[in-house]
Amino acid sequence: MSETPGGGRARRAAFFGGSFDPPHLGHLAVARAARTALALDTVLFAPVGTQPLKGQRGTAAFEDRLAMTRLAIAGEPGFEVSLADAPNAAGTPNYSLETLERVRAELGAACRLFFLVGADAFFGLRQWHRAEEIPFAAEIVVASRPGRPVDDLKAALPQGLTLAPWPEGDAVRGGVVVRGFRVKNRNGDTAALYLLPGLEVAISASAIRERLGILARSGAARQESAAREWLPEAVAAYVRAHGLYR
Repeated sequence: MSETPGGGRARRAAFFGGSFDPPHLGHLAVARAARTALALDTVLFAPVGTQPLKGQRGTAAFEDRLAMTRLAIAGEPGFEVSLADAPNAAGTPNYSLETLERVRAELGAACRLFFLVGADAFFGLRQWHRAEEIPFAAEIVVASRPGRPVDDLKAALPQGLTLAPWPEGDAVRGGVVVRGFRVKNRNGDTAALYLLPGLEVAISASAIRERLGILARSGAARQESAAREWLPEAVAAYVRAHGLYR
């Protein structure tokens, strides 16, 4: 466990970026599991302005997604909103490596930084900007998704990176299974990578948007009822009040 120069435990923070369009119960489940498994002090929820590989903003405006994220995490110990991935003045895409570098600079050298991503996002890592540098900017935490194979993580790594499991095997922390790996680059630098293999939260933001749109056309009451199955109550109320996803 990392310690500060004075001998105390270093602060541990995870950056959790995404569209959050809308932020749903699956996002909260993943963040809670990571908080428990890695003894995180802070999880930074960061709605993204424009994602490079998607080429467009979210279905809901950034301001709506930011407001919904604030509502979703209200009252959760250690959960905070970050504007590190907010739209920039030039309107250019936000690259994860550059965002992580900014967040690390803001948090300071005494903070241990993690990068929380879903398995679906991680398996697209090779396409990311300067992807081979990302594991060394923050320790990656990969959360499994239903129906998404996670055993062959090596297939997602950029060229020049290798992956080896920790010899001590899996750990169970607070009831959450953690599988540890060591990433190595051509220069011999190493970084930790963690897999949370037991998370089976079958909720998709795109499916939620589609379903809410269908239900909205058949009646607001049906949309509201369904929204409460997938969204925190305050987020469901916001969706209804602002007429989102119709």
